[in-house]
Amino acid sequence: MQALRRHDRQVLGVSLQHVRTHHWWRDAVIYQVYVRSFLDSTGDGIGDLAGVRAGLPYLKKLGVDGIWLSPFFPSPQHDHGYDVADYCDVDPVFGDLAEFDLLMAAARRLGIKVLLDIVPNHCSSEHAWFREALAAEPGSEARARFHFAEGRGVDGEEPPNNWHAMFGGPAWSRVTEADGRPGQWYLHMFTPEQPDWNWRNPEIAAEFDRVLRFWLDRGVDGFRIDVAAGLYKHPELPDSDDPEADYRTRDAINQLAWNQPEVHDVWRHWRAVCEEYTARDGRERLLVGEVSVPTAREHAEYVRSDELHQAFFFDLLRTPWDADAFRKVVSEAMADIAGTGSTVTWVLNNHDQVRTVTRYGEAAPEGSGLGAARARAAALLMLALPGAAYVYQGEELGLPEVVDLPDDVLTDPIFHRTGSRMHVRDGCRVPLPWSGQASPFGFTTGGDGVRTWLPQPEWFAEYATERALADTRSFWHMYRDALQLRGSLPQLGEGTLRWLDSEPDVLAFVRGDGLVCAVNFGTAPATAPVPGTPLLASGPCPAGELPGATAAWWLADL
Repeated sequence: MQALRRHDRQVLGVSLQHVRTHHWWRDAVIYQVYVRSFLDSTGDGIGDLAGVRAGLPYLKKLGVDGIWLSPFFPSPQHDHGYDVADYCDVDPVFGDLAEFDLLMAAARRLGIKVLLDIVPNHCSSEHAWFREALAAEPGSEARARFHFAEGRGVDGEEPPNNWHAMFGGPAWSRVTEADGRPGQWYLHMFTPEQPDWNWRNPEIAAEFDRVLRFWLDRGVDGFRIDVAAGLYKHPELPDSDDPEADYRTRDAINQLAWNQPEVHDVWRHWRAVCEEYTARDGRERLLVGEVSVPTAREHAEYVRSDELHQAFFFDLLRTPWDADAFRKVVSEAMADIAGTGSTVTWVLNNHDQVRTVTRYGEAAPEGSGLGAARARAAALLMLALPGAAYVYQGEELGLPEVVDLPDDVLTDPIFHRTGSRMHVRDGCRVPLPWSGQASPFGFTTGGDGVRTWLPQPEWFAEYATERALADTRSFWHMYRDALQLRGSLPQLGEGTLRWLDSEPDVLAFVRGDGLVCAVNFGTAPATAPVPGTPLLASGPCPAGELPGATAAWWLADL
């Protein structure tokens, strides 16, 4: 047996003794629904709100606490809904407001919370206010809602600064004025079809206040906030010292365009709006932010008691498959984020990332088989950690990334702006397989002749939900069993974590008064940290042994 590695027996997290009232969101498991790829009710090959409603019993059976819906607002779909033309309506592709109300009612009957994806950093170039700005004069009130500026150079032919857009190319586009001459430039940190709002203009805050209340009045339980560290730009829009940084990594690290201090005032106001509604009826509304900042300490600033309830902790999904790396990331999150009184919001995947099975298998000599084993183990690890967890649709099926989509079907603006397949997100957005042996795999009501908006590979048949439900060894059953245990065991969910001594490739910790989770990051079997048969394991796990690429839970007196 390998020599044991000593760990500090430090207790990390917020003690349940200090939490007077249980708040549903603190340990919730939320399922991300990418609406256009979930289930199609109309036969056009694109998922819709009625399809989501039809799938709610499936999600109830899985055991999630709520769902987060990707944007379904009217949009020209240059970035699949993250370019919003009208924040208070439903795009006809996905249904209408009446269908949304039916979805809300069905979710309420099943006890499933509903979060909407709100996009406050930018809108669509087809938004009425931006069309008005294009028609207006430089210096007008209409243009003051956005970032319009004069160009540099002799005739203003160069952009106002050297910033790059996240999806490739410069962050500025030049407009043609009403008299036909080349005119001002406008800022877009993603694509030219997504102009950034100017949050230094009080009209923008007032407009989003209206938007929040529109959906809160329709009964939603909260919002996932896109680009939550964005919104405010440096008031002088100066050149960046490293203009290629955000372009190289697609991370929000241009500190002149992201993570400005004024953004926290927005979240304090939005939190007050949510608490106003909670005071009326006792139902807590949740704000969860997409926060990309360099450190866990900066991340923690967004989840202070009067700001966002949660912010996605992306470091876990970015961490290489290594026991020490995972322990370091978890420890930092527990110390810095849970230390604020909030809970950590764990994620392993979303609509912008390579699917977990593929990500963990890329560097593995055994390929996808080991990737699948690691993905199962990582899921049990995440679901045993203190706090909330978000699960991207299809992860419960063990879906791999579709890596061989032809160039002519790719829709991601990253591909069309860069010409490179690097970072392209279509592979994790292929419509889900539900049943059958051939595309469209039960995804659409339109029958076998309907083409899904992204093509499904033949091998999707192995991952159809119908097959997963029938196989007790499937990813689906492991997720369902883990969620049932989270709901029944007081040790799981919110609370504390204490590291245990373990062998070098093993990460082990105890929750509460005796729920032990251990993960073997190596390939060789290790000694289990506690004797006996595990309560739940990600793969075959004999008593007293923890095989490689396997996670397990035990109940023990420690």
